[in-house]
Amino acid sequence: MSSRSPRGPRSVRRPRRALVLSAAALVAAPLLAACGGDSDAASSATGQAKGDKAGGINIGPDQNRVRGTKDEKIAALLPDGIRESGLLRTGLGADSSPPLGFFATDDKTRIGSEIDIATLVADTLGLKVKPQTVSWENLFVGLDSGKFDAVFSNVTVTEERKEKYDFATYRLDNIAFEAKKDADWKITGPKDVAGRTISVSSGTNQERILIDWSEQNEKAGRKPVDIKYFQKDTDYYLALQSGRIDGHLGPYPTVAYHVATSGQTKVVGSLSGAGDALQGKIAATTKKGSGLVDAYAAALDHVIADGSYAKVLKRWGLSGEAVKKSEVNPEGLPRT
Repeated sequence: MSSRSPRGPRSVRRPRRALVLSAAALVAAPLLAACGGDSDAASSATGQAKGDKAGGINIGPDQNRVRGTKDEKIAALLPDGIRESGLLRTGLGADSSPPLGFFATDDKTRIGSEIDIATLVADTLGLKVKPQTVSWENLFVGLDSGKFDAVFSNVTVTEERKEKYDFATYRLDNIAFEAKKDADWKITGPKDVAGRTISVSSGTNQERILIDWSEQNEKAGRKPVDIKYFQKDTDYYLALQSGRIDGHLGPYPTVAYHVATSGQTKVVGSLSGAGDALQGKIAATTKKGSGLVDAYAAALDHVIADGSYAKVLKRWGLSGEAVKKSEVNPEGLPRT
């Protein structure tokens, strides 16, 4: 998860002390800002938009979404009130960015992977999505007050959040290294970034991991990472193309979207956003004890099995974060 620094580009030759960030803080800054940062829209993020296309991705208001069909057995898992209303009142994050959630070329239609997944779940349950876009903190206020039945907004499962909310996972929470398309190197661990110039956003979980890797390299007698910081995504795009940096470490969705739409870069490595100790997971979120989480998990398993889930992830370049099944309240990021 990220927050953006007001500072401009800077470089750190010797990594400074790792930031002490709580798991709650890491997931509270909208990964959506973490994933897209200052990207205002798909076209501004890549410079490749032509009409209603960015690369090969449809960013127009007519989405022709992948749709599901009602499964009566799964729909029967819903509480009577939700089933009778016919609606899935869904919270979406206002601060999100491509490909998770953003506005189409008409500047008013909400599109992205999150609403597509919510739509598949609703279809399977025989419901219609009633989306509402709100600020990050108001997603949880909406759940607490009963305003929302679900939040599909890149919410990471944490042990602290499990005290108040139930989770049904639908995507991995990964970070990724991006490099120029002709790069002939891969990143699988700290030694692969020793001596390389890598950019990252300040105050993020990926920065903490990169600093830790750099310190591991020094302890092992290898060169540290030359860490550079940029305020905007567009700045690192330019630095990457000009050769001023070897690579960039950012949230997997943002990196994957830029790779897909720019056609000039590629993913050279990825890992869990929680680091080596745990695979982070993104989940449909509902108020604890609402009676909805089992229905969400069953619906997600259904769309995973019938292939519609894979189609949604593929169209947004997120196949690398696919899950094999939905888990209810799995182990989350620990308290710190």
